[in-house]
Amino acid sequence: MDNGCVCCSVRGDLVRTLGQLAKRRKEFDAILLETTGLADPAPIVYTVQTNSKMSENYYIDSIVCLADAKHIQLHLDEKKPDGAVNEAYQQVAFADKILLNKIDLVSEEEKKALKERLAKINKFAVTIETERSRAPLDKILGLNSFNMESILNVDPDFFETMEGDSKHNLEIVQSVGITFKGELHAQWFNLFMMDLLRERAADIYRSKGLLAFHGQGNTKFVFQGVHEQINFGPAKEPWKDGEERINKFVFIGKGLNREELTKSLMECLYKEEKKA
Repeated sequence: MDNGCVCCSVRGDLVRTLGQLAKRRKEFDAILLETTGLADPAPIVYTVQTNSKMSENYYIDSIVCLADAKHIQLHLDEKKPDGAVNEAYQQVAFADKILLNKIDLVSEEEKKALKERLAKINKFAVTIETERSRAPLDKILGLNSFNMESILNVDPDFFETMEGDSKHNLEIVQSVGITFKGELHAQWFNLFMMDLLRERAADIYRSKGLLAFHGQGNTKFVFQGVHEQINFGPAKEPWKDGEERINKFVFIGKGLNREELTKSLMECLYKEEKKA
């Protein structure tokens, strides 16, 4: 590829290169794209998922962030003009996996504090400790970490502890979890998400959801998004007969207000019309 890198301006180059490789598909197991200097993987995700030639031959397996345990705190603390989010924050926020490298250069106390900070930014990324970038490939490749159904694997304790944690989380980028019972009104929910992503797409790096809609029987719905690009559809397993309908939402982004999001989402619940 041109200059050996990927960025917004070379989507055509990406499509052309991957298209050529598709002809040799049996010769390789996976393709690793190193997005040097690119904090936001959304253009790549969008290209692979929306270009028919790409989606027929490829899928996003995982978004991986390589973090330098010795220096990442300095990068996270870097101040950008006009309150912009620095690249280190964004890379951590987008990740499905975080390779925490050079752990041999920090103390146990420093490592513990760093992992706690990373979890406040992105609660759902799996952190893998490495030295000299020796990463266990079986924990990175072929796991389909970037998929709509990942919301089903979120630890229930996360939602239970969100109320207290969100008030004490001072990170500019953080993970927000919301859960409540009931069935959503499909039209109201769709309108809410359209408005939210139109107004805040730049601030919402990742989003996931588990949904129950009124009038859809036992069909369980899931979604996953990167900025305004949302994949939505039925889950592989439906709701069981008599199973309580519990909606779950996860947002990772900048300046998110959990109380406002919860209120707005709960206003999308279906309400029986009162008969006169």
